[in-house]
Amino acid sequence: MRKRNLPVLLLILAGGVFVAFRSLGFGGDPTTKQEKILRSVGEMLQEIHYSPKNIDNKFSEEVFNKYLGDVDVEKNILLQSDIDALSKYRYRIDDEILGNEKPEFVPTVTAIFKKRMVEAEQIYKDILAKPFDFTVDEEADFNFDKVGFPKNDAERREAWRKRLKYLTLERYADLLEAREANKKNKDFVAKSDIELEKEARMKAMKTMDYYFDRLNYKLNNEDDRFNIFVQDIVQSMDPHTDYLPPVDKRYFDEQMSGRFFGIGASLLRDEDGNIKITSLVSGSPASKSGQINVGDVIKKVAQGNQEPVDVTGFFVEDAVKIIRGTKGTEVRLTLKKADGSVKTVSLIRDEIVQDELTFAKSAVVNTEKGKIGYIYLPEFYADFENPKGNRCSIDVAHEVMKLKEDKVDGIIIDLRNNGGGSLYDVVQMVGLFVPQGPVVQVKDRDGRAQVLSDHDKSVLYDGPLAVMVNEYSASASEIFAAAIQDYKRGIIIGSTSTYGKGTVQRNIGLDRTMGIMDPNSQLGSVKLTLQKFYRINGGSTQLKGVSSDIVLPDVLEYSKVREKDNPDALPWDEIQKADYSPWKYAYDLNVIKKESEERLKNNPSFGLIRANAEWLDKQNDKKYPLNIEKYREEQKQIKATVKQIETLSKLQKPMNVLGLPQDADRYAGDKDKQKRYEQWLKGLGTDIYLNEAINVEDDMVMQKNLVYNK
Repeated sequence: MRKRNLPVLLLILAGGVFVAFRSLGFGGDPTTKQEKILRSVGEMLQEIHYSPKNIDNKFSEEVFNKYLGDVDVEKNILLQSDIDALSKYRYRIDDEILGNEKPEFVPTVTAIFKKRMVEAEQIYKDILAKPFDFTVDEEADFNFDKVGFPKNDAERREAWRKRLKYLTLERYADLLEAREANKKNKDFVAKSDIELEKEARMKAMKTMDYYFDRLNYKLNNEDDRFNIFVQDIVQSMDPHTDYLPPVDKRYFDEQMSGRFFGIGASLLRDEDGNIKITSLVSGSPASKSGQINVGDVIKKVAQGNQEPVDVTGFFVEDAVKIIRGTKGTEVRLTLKKADGSVKTVSLIRDEIVQDELTFAKSAVVNTEKGKIGYIYLPEFYADFENPKGNRCSIDVAHEVMKLKEDKVDGIIIDLRNNGGGSLYDVVQMVGLFVPQGPVVQVKDRDGRAQVLSDHDKSVLYDGPLAVMVNEYSASASEIFAAAIQDYKRGIIIGSTSTYGKGTVQRNIGLDRTMGIMDPNSQLGSVKLTLQKFYRINGGSTQLKGVSSDIVLPDVLEYSKVREKDNPDALPWDEIQKADYSPWKYAYDLNVIKKESEERLKNNPSFGLIRANAEWLDKQNDKKYPLNIEKYREEQKQIKATVKQIETLSKLQKPMNVLGLPQDADRYAGDKDKQKRYEQWLKGLGTDIYLNEAINVEDDMVMQKNLVYNK
């Protein structure tokens, strides 16, 4: 097993943190919790952030606009007159951060918003009380970034009318479709258009009721409102600096480690805003209680003897955060059962391992030319709190060894949708495939560049290697792909480029009495951008990402989802190249690219996927029809296009994908997990992108003209 050099790497990453805060014009000592948080956040951003903006009037205006956009996303609650009244804070937020003014902006916004909420609630109820005429030829513009706040109540009411009409139209069209599909059933009683329109409006009313319940909950939660404000402050520096209140910090750690303390139930939010239980983990508190069933709706959650919180309308992630907690503590769930009865169940939280969702796993694809190993890595996870916990670099090493035992001819590492994670582990993971040498360079705010290297001379696997990526492969995924590409160790396959996140973050606690290196502060912590990382060839992955050697058209290519599409993103630059030697064997990439291009040319699926993706993207920049005939025609086109993409993305003749013998009993103790594992293997068999990656691997295996790099 490879050595763990974690302490050394942590010292390198923490190098910019041990600084003495200098006087930057901050006011007197903060007294309230909110003042302490703002002060600490401001000091950290100025003293430690990699590329800090000045906390001045310009910065204040950016936060002002961002916060108002977040509290009223669709710009249909506040009026322009409210924005004008709040404009006195436009250039005062920097003073609140610096401690020269008391924090008044958020409470003032809340007071105004509460008043307008009452008005908006009455507006939607009034509008939904009357029938809509879907024969009128009109459109709605839901591009909220471009529309302004309504100038008066009449303009706001018109914005609500169009939004609610479209909301109802969606449901009305579905009801019409269901009536058409069931009309031949003998016992089916068809409702009239008038009845269906009313039913659609009542469904829309129910959706809005849940939406406003959730808004009211947030409005009455002072911490929640303030947390959004602080998040807008830190994200005005760059998109990856985050404010994490204690519960969010715990959730972040759980996602990174693949372990948490909870009840062992998977949740889903249905269209009515209900939180439903969709599956239970065998042996978990929920499963062992015998009182919880799939399909139960969670109505309320209580911590021990505390007052329960109504979670109707919550997003799943928010509900999960309050259901999880500390091991051995009590959580009480109020459940609505399938028969309509309501029951409260008390559970004691225990450790739940998300092995099937988080941890690396592998399979083997048998081809006519050989046997290709496949490793899926959903994220670069690491259990920082538990020395014996799972780390992706160690788990991937185990998967590689299993594939070698199975005598595979080549290996594919799938990093599609992998958003990154542990920098330490990506350095170790690159070292599985190359001998000792530099993996990535990091530069701090003072311009000091350091090279992070793998120091193990051995190579665990030296055969053909390919890495699959897409637009959501980010951060550590890009470090891995870039290193493999720069060493000419393997071939990168996927979208034109990866996400483009070339920054390094570290969690730093806000409570200085605990020490800033303790991220578990009761004031919360900031996941702060401290450094930028660079390829060993000197170029940053920031904004540009990693360009694939073999480009495969996909549905996301034209979507604005990458780092370069965020106005607060840091710029691209480059530094000096590190000292490294390419892999001793290089494939003739030009030959392999030509062979792949020829296959793509003869495979109409990829061309159609590209054309359909471009067409779908254009639909996002248009107005939405409120006429039933135009709506149904448009939906028909969209559904047909989406269905065609789904069909094109699946092979008609599945590949021969098998689990490894060592994994035969991996999920034997949990039937649901075992079933999902089998479905995963089945899904791999029809993946058109994996199929082309397999073809490329076969070409690498069969290529005769290996060139020795001296």
